[in-house]
Amino acid sequence: MFENLMATAVLPAKDIDRARRWWHDVLGRDPVYADAESTNLFYAVGGTMVLVYATAYAGTAQNTAFNFVSDDLDRDVAALRERGVEFHDYDLPGLKTVDGIADLGGLRSAWFSDSEDNIMAIGEPSPEMRELTEAMRVASAG
Repeated sequence: MFENLMATAVLPAKDIDRARRWWHDVLGRDPVYADAESTNLFYAVGGTMVLVYATAYAGTAQNTAFNFVSDDLDRDVAALRERGVEFHDYDLPGLKTVDGIADLGGLRSAWFSDSEDNIMAIGEPSPEMRELTEAMRVASAG
């Protein structure tokens, strides 16, 4: 039924121009396509298309909206901090961060918010988990 479909990530933005600047200044990404009529922005990240669109509801979700997979979390967290990103600290049952980073047994992860208050995560999986993730990605590409 869905053999010929592709998927995209979708992130809301209260201020599309501010979001565009954040994606450029913090993530070093420029849109691969910008729709002048709708103001929708499309970014390519790790083989996934990300749609950033204008809506007043941006930043209202209290869950992780987007996840980056890193091969060197310490390097990437340091680079994001250099660009002004502040990481969330959590002290919840099963989730405690130290200096913004949680060790979840097989996965180290950190969370931060984008310019629109969407919660983003960046994680470094174990080599075994990374291999499994890559195998699933390749298999799904068909």
